[in-house]
Amino acid sequence: MTLPHSLGSTGDPRPPQTVEVHRLEHRQEEERKEERQHSLHMGSSVRRRTFRSSEEEPEFSAADCALAAALALTASSELSWETQLRCQTSAVELEERGQKRVGFGNDWERTEVAFLRTHRLLRQRRDWKMLRRRTEEKVQEARELRELCSGRGPWFWIPLRSHAVWEHTTVLLTCTIQASPPPQVTWYKNDTRIDPRLFPAGKYRITNNYGLLSLEIRRCAIEDSATYTVRVKNAYGQASSFAKVLVRTYLGKDAGFDSEIFKRSMFGPNVEFTSVLKPVFAREKEPFSLSCLFSEDVLDAESIQWFRDGRLLRSSRRRKILYTDRQASLKVSCTYKEDEGLYMVQVPSPFGAREQSTYVLVRDAEAENPGAPGSPLNVRCLDVNRDCLILTWAPPSNTRGHPITAYSIERCQGDSGEWVPCHEAPGGTCRCPIQGLVEGQMYQFRVRAISRVGSSLPSKASEVVVMGDHDAARRQTETVTIPSPPTNVHACEIREGYVVLAWEEPRPRGRAPLTYSLEKSVIGSGTWEAITSESPVKSPRFALLDLEKGKSYVFRVRAMNRYGLSDPSEPSEPIILRGKPATLPPPAQVQAFRDTQTSVSLTWDPVKDSELLGYYIYSREVGSSEWQTVNNKPIQGTRFTVPGLRTGKEYEFCVRSVSEAGVGESSAATEPIRVKQALATPSAPYGFVLLNCGKNEMVIGWKPPKRRGGGKILGYFLDQHDSEELDWHAVNQQPIPTRVCKVSDLHEGHFYEFRARAANWAGVGELSAPSSLFECKEWTMPQPGPPYDVRASEVRATSLLLQWEPPLYTGAGPVTGYHISVQEEGSEQWKPVTPGPISGTHLRVSDLQPGKSYVFQVQAMNSAGLGQPSMPTDPVFLEDKPDAHEIEVGVDEEGFIYLAFEAPEAPDSSEFQWSKDYKGPLDPQRVKIEDEVNKSKVILKEPGLEDVGTYSVIVTDADEDISASHTLTEEELERLKKLSHEIRNPVIKLISGWNIDLLERGEVRLWLEVEKLSPAAELHLIFNKKEIFSSPNRKISFEREKGLVEVIIQNLSEEDKGSYTAQLQDGKAKNQITLTLVDDDFDKLLRKADAKRRDWKRKQGPYFEQPLQWKITEDCQVQLICKVTNTKKETRFQWFFQRAEMPDGQYDPETGTGLLCIEELSKKDKGIYRAMVSDDRGEDDTILDLTGDALDAIFTELGRIGALSATPLKIQGTEEGIRIFSKVKYYNVEYMKTTWFHKDKRLESGDRIRVGTTLDEIWLHILDPKDSDKGKYTLEIAAGKEARQLSTDLSGQAFEDAMAEHQRLKALAIIEKNRAKVVRGLPDVATIMEDKTLCLTCVISGDPTPEISWLKNDQPVTFLDRYHMEVRGTEVTITIEKVNSDDSGRYGVFVKNKYGSETGQVTISVFKHGDEPKELKSM
Repeated sequence: MTLPHSLGSTGDPRPPQTVEVHRLEHRQEEERKEERQHSLHMGSSVRRRTFRSSEEEPEFSAADCALAAALALTASSELSWETQLRCQTSAVELEERGQKRVGFGNDWERTEVAFLRTHRLLRQRRDWKMLRRRTEEKVQEARELRELCSGRGPWFWIPLRSHAVWEHTTVLLTCTIQASPPPQVTWYKNDTRIDPRLFPAGKYRITNNYGLLSLEIRRCAIEDSATYTVRVKNAYGQASSFAKVLVRTYLGKDAGFDSEIFKRSMFGPNVEFTSVLKPVFAREKEPFSLSCLFSEDVLDAESIQWFRDGRLLRSSRRRKILYTDRQASLKVSCTYKEDEGLYMVQVPSPFGAREQSTYVLVRDAEAENPGAPGSPLNVRCLDVNRDCLILTWAPPSNTRGHPITAYSIERCQGDSGEWVPCHEAPGGTCRCPIQGLVEGQMYQFRVRAISRVGSSLPSKASEVVVMGDHDAARRQTETVTIPSPPTNVHACEIREGYVVLAWEEPRPRGRAPLTYSLEKSVIGSGTWEAITSESPVKSPRFALLDLEKGKSYVFRVRAMNRYGLSDPSEPSEPIILRGKPATLPPPAQVQAFRDTQTSVSLTWDPVKDSELLGYYIYSREVGSSEWQTVNNKPIQGTRFTVPGLRTGKEYEFCVRSVSEAGVGESSAATEPIRVKQALATPSAPYGFVLLNCGKNEMVIGWKPPKRRGGGKILGYFLDQHDSEELDWHAVNQQPIPTRVCKVSDLHEGHFYEFRARAANWAGVGELSAPSSLFECKEWTMPQPGPPYDVRASEVRATSLLLQWEPPLYTGAGPVTGYHISVQEEGSEQWKPVTPGPISGTHLRVSDLQPGKSYVFQVQAMNSAGLGQPSMPTDPVFLEDKPDAHEIEVGVDEEGFIYLAFEAPEAPDSSEFQWSKDYKGPLDPQRVKIEDEVNKSKVILKEPGLEDVGTYSVIVTDADEDISASHTLTEEELERLKKLSHEIRNPVIKLISGWNIDLLERGEVRLWLEVEKLSPAAELHLIFNKKEIFSSPNRKISFEREKGLVEVIIQNLSEEDKGSYTAQLQDGKAKNQITLTLVDDDFDKLLRKADAKRRDWKRKQGPYFEQPLQWKITEDCQVQLICKVTNTKKETRFQWFFQRAEMPDGQYDPETGTGLLCIEELSKKDKGIYRAMVSDDRGEDDTILDLTGDALDAIFTELGRIGALSATPLKIQGTEEGIRIFSKVKYYNVEYMKTTWFHKDKRLESGDRIRVGTTLDEIWLHILDPKDSDKGKYTLEIAAGKEARQLSTDLSGQAFEDAMAEHQRLKALAIIEKNRAKVVRGLPDVATIMEDKTLCLTCVISGDPTPEISWLKNDQPVTFLDRYHMEVRGTEVTITIEKVNSDDSGRYGVFVKNKYGSETGQVTISVFKHGDEPKELKSM
């Protein structure tokens, strides 16, 4: 390397390479300067006011601009000095390269080198001067800057920058501020202040190192995506800067077609089930549905598939498959037994199909006849031919205690919908041939099971079958005439009741349709007999149903077409009916295993038989004798899970084989098994929390597994992981029995995460997810740490109990209270539960809303304030569980007060943890705890006030909360102590104290009743301080079985006055009951006994069971009624009135009823009525006094009935005027008062108004009516204290009609009065002897005087010779002299005037001398 040695070479030119390097460095230097100035311009955000957006362009003052220029200049000078050094180095390297490349020197080269050396020295001197000047300026500007910056508001030198990070990574937000004095710094997340104490330890870390502010967010989750803002403030101003953090979910490592993004785009979202299919217990003929919910929408609803027993289901008329709002459902409108089975729903997902399954069990429908069997199922049509087929079905599982005797088969032809019975099969088979069907027709079949009780409901109809020759298309035909005989005649099916005969068609067959005729022969008979059928046999199959058992037959067949009959076929082999088919044996080795809280798993050995249709399972609770059907559709496999069982109950199971012969015998019952969850490994723990932290140790807590596997958690295995290392390390080798672990030998300042496994008797469970990162940094804050093990128990519809453990780190002082917060699920707001802190570690939270979920957290507080919050509880759903158990409080048989709690669903390893007032275990000095299977009992040894309080119990090792509490109050304790005293010092319970009854003959019965007593019970009866025993006058009985003490006194007298005491003793139990019979009580009893005795003697003969009393009918008829009993044929019944016998009285010996009717009661009926009955045994009478008040009561009642019977007022036109009237059934002037009103004005009788009554009518007559008579008319009827009003309106059309009728009747009356008429005189018949003179006279009337004429046989009479007529005033006489037979006939007198006419007639009969008139002969 050649160095410059003189100034003579300053004028040497530069090499081209050096010039190019200098240009490149100069350009890079300028770019860096522009970047720094731009960064300074964009990052400075000093203001006197707070601004929210980093996009706002900052406004700088003149001082700010000067400071920025000084800093920029300083930075430029520094960069220039560094650049000069690099330039020198580059130049030297270039010189060396030039020397290496050029192997010789010349003058031009030396001149150039000298020039470069001189140029470089001049330039160095110039740069040194410039650097000195700039340094002085920088110092001066820095001095001015210090003066300017002292005492100014904050501003951001470098603001926050937005970040996008992956999930579970750490993000660091930093910024630089300038302020004097140092400002107060506050960080916000979405405008919510960040307090690291309120979040899991290590989640946020906030630092401030001399103006460098940082916020570290560890293990970012999706919830951490937000806008983060930092605000700085001092006395001279404030400023803020913000940045956005976007947390992205890592979808997978694979790329391309295997990536998760591609799978999601191609196969849709990752759909998961959010609900569980539960077993369904449907009923035959009724609907049922299955539904499940998904986490996301399924883009293609048709991709959701439903299966039953592995077969894909489709929508049909009876079955609908639906999908709406993330819910898939399967709905069956009418359920049949064939719908029973294992249902599975399957939905596609990028990671494979998701599926769920459950079992649907179909119960029998209610039978039409109670006790009838269930309906058959699985009806199928086999071997379908042109006119016959084979029908099979499966027998029902439940015969309801009555064996099946037969099956009734019904068929439906075409679409008629009409079901017709077509066959009946015996009860021992589920297979039957059906023949006589029509070729080309469609048929369906269904079956009913029949027992001696009745017929079942019909089964589900079979599939539609079409009768036809299915081999016709494959058959080759040749032209033939008479067919050949059939071949290969054989029995294809032999049963107990029938044989199905089969053969092959003739070959060649021919084209003509064939029918067949069959013949049979009994072996040994030597004769053939034709088999007749109702319709021609068209198929090569025929069922023989009338064969005799025990006989052997051979058969032959002939074919027949239109050309003729073939020869007979070769005889078949001998055929004989089989015996009754036997049912299959039951399966062996039936075993039951625990499955879930409500199900049991069964397994058994298979029955190896080709006729097996499946298995029926039956169950019963231990202690019950009745087996219940589990399934109604035969199970094909040898394993089944029985759902719907009662938790904690013991069950037995048996299995029966099913075949066409019926349901076989039951297998041996399984050993009793208690329904509980099977033992399994537990799920993973979760909810890790840091409870305390030292320099090199941590205390970690966590929540127990949600599924404990049906057993006790034996312990936990904990792993730790240092964030700076790759591997996990085990914390413990032996299981930790508690959920709090102290981890030691840690490195201070390092971050650790933890995971754990739980272990039970089934093994080690699932590994939990890693916890959050916890920093190992000694806690020195004055506030307490977080409480832990916050749990909710005793959950009901509106309340729950919250319990927790105090914090392990208490801070600067002891914990003085706890602050409880609640958050409704779905909300982000925490609300305080109580207005102030509480001192204990439990709290009953009430007044919550049922049907909602809540989350709780607890914070401890001391003198320094609130500490860190606890880990929130899991969401608690508030509801009243129907099977929730409460603590039972009572007194046992020995008199001990107890509190008992039963939990059938508790695992076998569970323990019942009792506590009083939630302060720990009970005091063994005061209580005794007895534990049984699924039950625990607390017995109070010496009950006292110390035992008053709240008793609670929690069942351990259960997946769900099983807890309860009971507050034992002082009042309840006193009641229980009293009951305990009664049990320990028993008193015979008194059901009924001393009672007094009068017996039929006048005996006095004293009795009392106590509870049922043992045969050793004793009775001592004390009367007036002296024990008495049974005697003829006092009969004492003691029925211990009924607890009845009875004393019967035959004849009560003064000697029986006093006190009666019954002393009872039954073992330790005693009682004493006293009855006092003295003074008025005894005297009254004595009189009643004497009267009863006399009454009994009276009743030895006929007597009146019902005394004489009156009754009024609807027709206002008064009846006197009595009833007599104990009569006989000779008994005599008499009625008397005023001591005089009344023959009108009635008596019915059949019923013993006596009846006396008074048609129209009046004053003359007033008196004493008496009825008497008598015979040789004695007599009795009954008297009714119908005088005074009694008679008035009858008349009053008659009046009331009469008033109520009044009809509405009617208007009637008459000759004189208008009549208004009402019909009544009865009217009595003395007891009924009537008043008429016209327009509310009372009416009285006068010249134009007449008022009157009859026995059945009340009327008002208006004579010569006028317009002033129009208006409303009211009739008021008063009877006793009751009154009734009837109204009508005489106006308008009613008045016009009445006036018209009045005028018409008035005119008719005038006409009738003046009309010509025959008033009287003529007889109907007149007889006279010949030669006598007949004189007939009649009276006529009429004005004017009427014209008179006589008629004979409707012909006018000529008054000549013997006929004469004489008129004297109103009398008209006709005289016939010397009458003869020609004068016989019908005569009439005809009168007439202008108002009318009338004819009076008479018949005249003339008889001869010596004859008797015809009229006399007829008499």
